Amino acid sequence: MKFLENDSDKIQIVDGTVDVPRIIDAMVDQMPTEHPFYVMDIGDIVRKHQQWIEKMPRVVPHYAVKCNDSEIVCATLAALGASFDCASKGEIAKILSLGVAPERVIFANPMKPASHLRYAHGNGVKTMTYDSDTELRKIKQFCPDAKLVIRIRCEAEKAQCPLGKKFGCDPVEEAPRLIKIARSLGLEVIGVSFHVGSGCADFPIYYKAISYARDLFDYAAKLGCNFNLLDIGGGFPGDTGTSIDEVSMIVNSALEKFFPDKAAVRVISEPGRYYVSSAFTLVTNVQSKRVCLNARTGAIDRMMYYLNDGVYASFNCILYDHQIPHPKLIGRQGGKLYNSTIWGPTCDALDQLIETIALPELEIDDWVVFENMGAYTIPVASPFNGFELPKIYCYISKDTWKMLETLFPLQNECSGGKNVTERLMNNFGTMVCA
Repeated sequence: MKFLENDSDKIQIVDGTVDVPRIIDAMVDQMPTEHPFYVMDIGDIVRKHQQWIEKMPRVVPHYAVKCNDSEIVCATLAALGASFDCASKGEIAKILSLGVAPERVIFANPMKPASHLRYAHGNGVKTMTYDSDTELRKIKQFCPDAKLVIRIRCEAEKAQCPLGKKFGCDPVEEAPRLIKIARSLGLEVIGVSFHVGSGCADFPIYYKAISYARDLFDYAAKLGCNFNLLDIGGGFPGDTGTSIDEVSMIVNSALEKFFPDKAAVRVISEPGRYYVSSAFTLVTNVQSKRVCLNARTGAIDRMMYYLNDGVYASFNCILYDHQIPHPKLIGRQGGKLYNSTIWGPTCDALDQLIETIALPELEIDDWVVFENMGAYTIPVASPFNGFELPKIYCYISKDTWKMLETLFPLQNECSGGKNVTERLMNNFGTMVCA
């Protein structure tokens, strides 16, 4: 297969299975070594959606756009029938531009600027979260017909990114008061939401949070409120080798116990990394190298390697998402292992990817691959120091594309009547890879 530089903005259709390692091997033989790049497997996202529907059929996923706002990601999920969790005017606009109905969007940022509330109101996005009386008064002013979801705090002890310090009210002490305030303002509260923390590793916390929600549903009923929405938030694992089996069993069990009436309560969620983490593989290159010698013995103390991507670009996930990158080498590096430090390309000493790792000796222009790089990487990247951001090369199997063509056509009034699958087709190249 021949990879053309000017085809980088196209999705490549593969005749057969999308074999990411094989694709990367072919690309590195032809690509320039100056710039890092991503290989995206669209089929991985499709498989994740199929697994979700199978494991938690009652829970409607609302993809967290902030995790990875690539149009290919969002359009694929829209075509699959997923809904969306948006945190800002910009994210709402991106999703609505795909032809997604505003009813399939939850404005799930408890603290919203006034201009963003006006935009949501003007574009029919009514479902939104809150966790304070100040936010209620702001919503009353700009979105008086909002469908409100009170966000409670029930945080996992183990999570990559805890959120409880910033968002969520106490479910026992604060939530009842905030429900009453909403009623006094003439606002409609329709349910309860929570987020146990991004990258949760304490799955029983979902059971506890759902039980808190049940108590608030019962409290609201005594006030004459008809709650009908439960939002169980995000926190679901998405790396290669992980599974939602355990968390799905806990969630399904809690729903059966606390919300057995499926017709009375709609259950949604806000998965982000679950959908995209393993779908993106980052390919970097050794652009510089430094050998550190022991001043006394002259032996090698440490190798230092400088890659063409760093914490100001793709590896911002180290700073903001507490990820630990795991490099894989391409080529025949072997022999003695050395304590090594891996750096990014910028002039900042903060730009360190791995402090110490045992590696064989690498050479300039060697390729280094990082899997599971789809979550909280691309949206936050910046071209600091003038370094170019990685391009994304997208692949899909012919069978998966044919399936997408038949699923959930959505009319897009904002783009001349094109539906989501037509938007995807506009990004497809004509090349079929063997």
